[in-house]
Amino acid sequence: MNNCINDKYIKNYFSQIVRLIEERNSCILVGSIKRITGMKLEAIGITASVGTLCKIIVSEKKSINAEVIGFSDNLTYLMATENIHGIRPGTRVISLSQTMNVCVGSSLLGRVLDADGKPFDGRSDITAEEYYPLVSKPINPFARRRITEALDVGVRSINALLTIGKGQRMGIFSGSGVGKSVLLGMMTRFTKATVVVVGLVGERGREVKDFIEHNLGEYGLKRAVVIAAPADTSPLLRIHCANRAMAIAEYFRDKGCDVLLLIDSLTRYAQAHREITLSVGELPATKGFTPSVFAKISNLVERSGNGIGEQGSITAFYTVLVEGDDPSDPIADHVRSVLDGHIYLSRKLAEAGSYPAIDIERSISRLMPTVVKGEQVQKALKFKQLYSAYMQNKDLINVGMYQPGSDKVVDEAIKYKNKMMEFMTQSSDQSVDMELSIETLENIFDTAES
Repeated sequence: MNNCINDKYIKNYFSQIVRLIEERNSCILVGSIKRITGMKLEAIGITASVGTLCKIIVSEKKSINAEVIGFSDNLTYLMATENIHGIRPGTRVISLSQTMNVCVGSSLLGRVLDADGKPFDGRSDITAEEYYPLVSKPINPFARRRITEALDVGVRSINALLTIGKGQRMGIFSGSGVGKSVLLGMMTRFTKATVVVVGLVGERGREVKDFIEHNLGEYGLKRAVVIAAPADTSPLLRIHCANRAMAIAEYFRDKGCDVLLLIDSLTRYAQAHREITLSVGELPATKGFTPSVFAKISNLVERSGNGIGEQGSITAFYTVLVEGDDPSDPIADHVRSVLDGHIYLSRKLAEAGSYPAIDIERSISRLMPTVVKGEQVQKALKFKQLYSAYMQNKDLINVGMYQPGSDKVVDEAIKYKNKMMEFMTQSSDQSVDMELSIETLENIFDTAES
C-alpha cells in the first residue's frame, strides 16, 4: 500500500516538473533547500545567475515563486515572492533559465496591476503586445534630447514657480499626512502628459484603493497604468513594482508619448533593497542602509528622462518619506543629489489648511531657467523672495512688533501677502493650466493690495 502511495507521489511530482518544462521550455536544473535564514533561502544543487526565476515545489498542489539574489561557493541564495509556509529541508527547487520580462501594450491603459503584472482590479488578463526587460540599460546621456520644453502638470504653484521640463526628474519630500497623495492625484488628473504611469511601492492596502478611487478618479485612470505592491508583499515584489512601472513608462516613451511617471515612494523602494542586501550579508553603511542601495536608486532614476530622436519623454516624480521631517535622512540626501530638483511639503502649511502644502522656500526646479522665458523666472524669484521675507517675519507681524519702514522687502511682502497666499492655495478638484498659472503670477505684482 505504501509503495503505491509513494509511486503515485513520485509520478505526480515528476509530472509537475514536466509540465513546468513544457510551459517554460527552460528548466535547467533541480536542487533542494538546505536552510532558511530570515527571508533568505539557501539552495544546493543548482547553478543560476542573479535574477533567475525559480519554482519551489512545496507539495503536489503548491509551488512558490522565487528569485536568485546571490550565491556563495555551492550555495545559491533565493528570496521568495510569497509566503514561504510549508518549505522544509530538502524541498525541491527548479531553476528556470530566464529573467523577468514585462508585458506591455496599449491594453494596459486604465488597468491596475500587481508587481507580477497580473490584474489587481479583478478584470480580465492583460494581452501582451510586446515584452520589455524588467531592468533595462539606461540610454547614453549624449544620445538623449536636451530638456527644452515645459510640461503642464495642472498645479498653479508648480507651473509658475517650479516649472517642470519634459524629461525632468523631480523629488517630492514630505513626512506622513501632509497631502502627498492629494498632490500626486492632482497631477495625474490635470497633467497634459499623454500617459501617466503610477508605481505604488509599499503603500498600505487601504491607501492603494483610496488613491485609485479618490485621488486618481475614473477620468484619471483612463489614461493611466497603476502598479501596486502593498506593504505586506515581499521586498522583491516591492522592487519589481518600481521596475515594472519604469519598464511600462519606457515602452510608452519609445512609442513617442510624453509620460508622467510617479513612484510612491522611493524610500520604501530603498527599504526593500536594504532588506534583501542585509539578508545576503552585505554590511550596512548609513542608518542601516547598505552601499548598494544608493547605487540601485541611481540606476532606477537614470532610466527616466528624454528619449532618442522621435521618442517621447519620461517626466518622473519620486516621493521621499522624510523621517520626522528630517532633511538629513540618508535616502533624502542621496536622492536630492541625483535629481533635477525637489519639492518640499510643509507640515505647518498642511496644519493651517493650505493645500497643496508646498514649501516654496525650500523647493527648486533646476531646469526651470532652460524651459521658460526670463521674465517668468524673474517674477518667480521675486515671489519667492517676498514670500520668504513674510514667512520669516510672520510672528513679529502678527503680534504687531514689526515697525513699517524697517525693511523695504518685508514692507512689500506685507503689501502682496494676501495675493501670494491665495496663489499658493488650490483646491484638489481645480485644474490650472500653464498659461493661466503664468498670467496669475504676473497679475500679483501689477497692482498693490488695497
